Amino acid sequence: MYQGISTKVLTNEVRCSYVNLVQPRAVQPGAEPRYSMTLLIPKSDTATVADIKAAIEAAAQKGITGVWNGVRPNIAELLHDGDGVKPNSGVPYGPECKGHWVLNAASGQRPEVVGMDNINVGLAPQDIYSGMYARVTLNFYPYKKGNVGVGCGLGNVMKTRDGEPLGGGASAAADFAGIGQAAGVVPGVTAPAVNPVATGYTVPSIAPRVHPVTGQPM
Repeated sequence: MYQGISTKVLTNEVRCSYVNLVQPRAVQPGAEPRYSMTLLIPKSDTATVADIKAAIEAAAQKGITGVWNGVRPNIAELLHDGDGVKPNSGVPYGPECKGHWVLNAASGQRPEVVGMDNINVGLAPQDIYSGMYARVTLNFYPYKKGNVGVGCGLGNVMKTRDGEPLGGGASAAADFAGIGQAAGVVPGVTAPAVNPVATGYTVPSIAPRVHPVTGQPM
């Protein structure tokens, strides 16, 4: 429960994967584009996991008294074991998921993504990426549209710190470490002037401009 809402959760710090927070993405052709991300929740964070399970149960109770007409269906598991395999494909989760619970969240509305230093101003798109760390608000809800179950709605995101980008990307600082400045140059120290005579370099002469009528230098 968060802010007095039984189906709402504010997580502790999680790692963000498969981030689609700037532009919505359709899961499959013809599907509605949605904003989404995958939360990697450390297994050691038992408080966040307990809050999520309680919110799922609260959403289920709403479904029983609402859209499910008094019947409790079999609810698919929303928290997946990052040390296991993906439920749909049977393929093992990536190494970044080890030691974590995996939770997918999505929304039709664009979430606000802010930083800890200023929660009133949204982050620039280049500061939002898979691999960053954040705290996230979630809202769980019952649904009955085709399938029946409990969904995980994505709320807002507060970035807490940077992390190694996921998906094979790398920062410029990592790519060019050690070669971004000339060897032997100390940051903040002005390099000495070059003596053209000592180096054998001759400064090319430039002929003065002459007025075509008077013949005087211009």
